[in-house]
Amino acid sequence: MKIGGLQHLSLIDYPGKISAIVFTQGCNFRCSYCHNPELVDPLRYCENIAEKDVFSLLEKRRGKLDAVSITGGEPTLQPDLITFARRLKDMGYLIKIDTNGSRPDILEKMIEEGLLDYIAVDVKAPLEKYPMITHSDVPQATIKQSIEVVISSGITHEFRTTLVKSLLNLDDVYKIVKLIHHAQLYVLQGFAPSKTLDSRFLKDPPFSLDDLEKIKQSIEKYLPCILIR
Repeated sequence: MKIGGLQHLSLIDYPGKISAIVFTQGCNFRCSYCHNPELVDPLRYCENIAEKDVFSLLEKRRGKLDAVSITGGEPTLQPDLITFARRLKDMGYLIKIDTNGSRPDILEKMIEEGLLDYIAVDVKAPLEKYPMITHSDVPQATIKQSIEVVISSGITHEFRTTLVKSLLNLDDVYKIVKLIHHAQLYVLQGFAPSKTLDSRFLKDPPFSLDDLEKIKQSIEKYLPCILIR
């Protein structure tokens, strides 16, 4: 695993659990507003953290931590992700994964092996806007497949969208809701222009909390549970 960061303790990343966070290095998307550019842009990569150091920490934290959250970057690009997750399971940890949904085959394998306890999928936009927002050629059908895999898995999950005012509007949110209409939870994330892959987005005015609340009210009749985060 190419591990670009490690957070020893989080009380908020895995809902209701105390977790450590493993940040993988590398992503196949290039979202301009990405808030982890050091995990996406090879020119900003830092030295990797050795797996043995990660497992040493987790061994010491047994009984104090409930879970490990694997995020990125994009974790499903790591060729040894499943082996890594198996070892975490052998240690007794719950596992949460954050993913952009570009590798439904990996998600399926992990679900089949019982390696995942919580799945968070970033739905970047309506499918037709993915090329423009992600600057990638991942097929729309691939994203849709990941959504279907997660919803049908029976595993606790959430879908979330970072709302950037210059890129997404209420009609886009309606299209996303239609795409994930059987989801357990949908999270609206306000864009915070503090650190981005493209510095031009640091000047992008964010949606206000009132704006996000109005969007939430507009869509909550279509989904059972919506949060603003």
